[in-house]
Amino acid sequence: MRTAFINTLIKLAEKDKRIYLLTGDLGFSVFETFAERFPERFVNCGVAEQNMMGVAAGLALEGKKPYVYSIAPFVTIRCLEQIRNDIAYQNLDVKIVGVGGGVSYGELGATHHAMEDAGIIRLLPNFCVLCPGDPLEAEKLMLESYRSPAPSFMQLNRGGDKMVHKRRDKIKIGEPCVIEKGKEGAMVVNGIFLRIGKEVSDSLKSLGHDLKLISLPTLKPVNRNALYKELKNQKFVFSMEEHNILGGLGTLISETMAERGWPGVLKKVALPDEFFSKVGKAEYIRKKCRMTSGEIVKTILKTITKK
Repeated sequence: MRTAFINTLIKLAEKDKRIYLLTGDLGFSVFETFAERFPERFVNCGVAEQNMMGVAAGLALEGKKPYVYSIAPFVTIRCLEQIRNDIAYQNLDVKIVGVGGGVSYGELGATHHAMEDAGIIRLLPNFCVLCPGDPLEAEKLMLESYRSPAPSFMQLNRGGDKMVHKRRDKIKIGEPCVIEKGKEGAMVVNGIFLRIGKEVSDSLKSLGHDLKLISLPTLKPVNRNALYKELKNQKFVFSMEEHNILGGLGTLISETMAERGWPGVLKKVALPDEFFSKVGKAEYIRKKCRMTSGEIVKTILKTITKK
């Protein structure tokens, strides 16, 4: 998805001289082409993310369109006050991009885990929050957010993301996208769990089960009526995300369904509300949290076959 992001940004920057790219001393092997083609619009702010948000706000106030890039927790939690007061409060056209969603940087420990970022930014007025799961979602959502003057935060996985969508799929900010149809229940996914959710869906099909798979790569704003319409006739709904179990996709679905009196069962697949004392690659942490595709299949089967 990083490749989809930078390629799309370069295409936009060719036509729009307002676009600036700011980075917190990151993007090596990713940003060289942008820096060579638009040297006056590429700014390495160094390891000074709070200041970088102030720079971005200043550029936006002067009519520019800055994109700010760094590792997800560093470009959100480290500079939350500046994002809130300098960008959200003034409703400025600043696009924040955080790489390494969830536990993508698992081996670097809890300081590098992005478990709360999307949920925290979701709380800020005026912000659009995006969690794409494959290159097509990243490209389409980026193009849509570019056309909006609202501030946005896009969380990207670390890399190596496989394409799940078909090119013809309709991907829009705030709208659920049905990938697989089904009547036994529904799975709603975002981020890395787009791929994992597809693996779960394929496994369940091989076992004779039929669940709807929905991608919802937007945490805010969301067309809740459209989401409810897709889920209201399902007895079971499973949310899947690489985010703290509080404040993210599962919370959004809980709010949406409970407020409309839905009588079904919601199961959240998410990271526990705790810091990890052990470190390892993302797949290792998912296994420890029982968030691999195999473990999720077991959870779903136990739920939908329970008498």
